[in-house]
Amino acid sequence: MVNMVVNLMKGMRLVETGKRQAPGTELLLTLMSSPVLQKSLSVTGVDDCRHISFVTPDRVWVSDNRYNLILTDTATGKKLHSVENPLHSWSTPGLHTVNCDSELIYIDKDKNINKLSSDMKTTATLIKHTDKTWKPRCVYSSPSSGDLLVGISGRDTGKVMRYDNTGKHKQTIPHNNRRHDLYEFPCYIAENNNGDVLVSDYDHVVVTSGKGVHRFSYGGHPSGSLLWPRGICTDVMSHILVSDAYTNTVQMLDRGGQFLSYLLTTQSPGILDRPFGLSYDITNHVLYVGIYNKTLSVYRYINRHLALSGKSHYLSLLTCNYTTPD
Repeated sequence: MVNMVVNLMKGMRLVETGKRQAPGTELLLTLMSSPVLQKSLSVTGVDDCRHISFVTPDRVWVSDNRYNLILTDTATGKKLHSVENPLHSWSTPGLHTVNCDSELIYIDKDKNINKLSSDMKTTATLIKHTDKTWKPRCVYSSPSSGDLLVGISGRDTGKVMRYDNTGKHKQTIPHNNRRHDLYEFPCYIAENNNGDVLVSDYDHVVVTSGKGVHRFSYGGHPSGSLLWPRGICTDVMSHILVSDAYTNTVQMLDRGGQFLSYLLTTQSPGILDRPFGLSYDITNHVLYVGIYNKTLSVYRYINRHLALSGKSHYLSLLTCNYTTPD
C-alpha cells in the first residue's frame, strides 16, 4: 500500500491556480456540533470592530465606527499600519475589502474607491466618484473573478455595480425588481461560491444570482422577526453567515436562504457584546468575528477530514489539480 501511494504521488501534477483548496474539498468538511473559540484579543487603534477584511492568518484589516482603518496583527491585536483618509464607516460600514493580491481596496473620504498596494507604499484610484446622486456604501473583491462589487445608495433606494479589477464598469444589478426596490441601503456585500451576490441591507439580506436575478430575501428567524444585518460572508461549504445587531447573534443560512442555526450568541465564548464584522479564512477554515467592544474573536466550526476511501480515492489523485502554497 505504501509503495502504491508513493508511486501515485510521483504522478501528481502541481498546478498553481490561485485557489486555496483542491476540487472536492467541500466533501471532506463537516459542521462541528458547536463552534470552538480559537482565540480572542483586543484590537488597538479602533473603537470597535465594525468590519473585517482577511489578508493572512496573522493579519486582517479592521475598521470602526469612526475614521479608523487599520492593519491588525492577529497574534497581539496591535496596529501594523493605518489608512489616513477612509470614509466614515457609520455611513459606509463595509468600506473595504482585500483582493487576491493582498491589496486593500477601500472607499475614501471623497467617496472614490482606492487600491493600496500590498507593500502599503502606493495608492491608486480605481473608481472616481462622479455621480453625486449615488454614494458608495460597501465594496467587495471577488476571489473567483477579481471583479469589484460595489453597493451604492441614492434617495431611499440602492443598487449593486460590478467593475473589473481595473475599475471598468461591467454590470448593474437593477435597483428595482418590477414591483419593488431590491435594495434600500446596502451596508455589507459578499459573494458565494456559486456566484450569488449577497447584500446586508437595512433590515434584510438580499441575494441575487451573478446575473442580477433576485433569488431570495431573508428577514430573520422565525419568519416575521426583526433583522438588522451587518457583516456578511460565506464559507467553503457555501453557508451564508450574517451578524444581526437586533438579536446580537451570528446566523447561519444555507445557500438557498434557509435558516440553519444561531452559530454564535452573546452566550458564546468570546462574544461579550454585539457581533458586527465577519470574515472567513478560506486557508484554515476559521471565522473572524469583530465585536462592538474592540474584540476580535476567531472560531472553528468546520471539521476537516482526510476521507481516504480505498483504491478509487488514490486513483482520483492522479486527475486532481493541487495548489502550491501561497
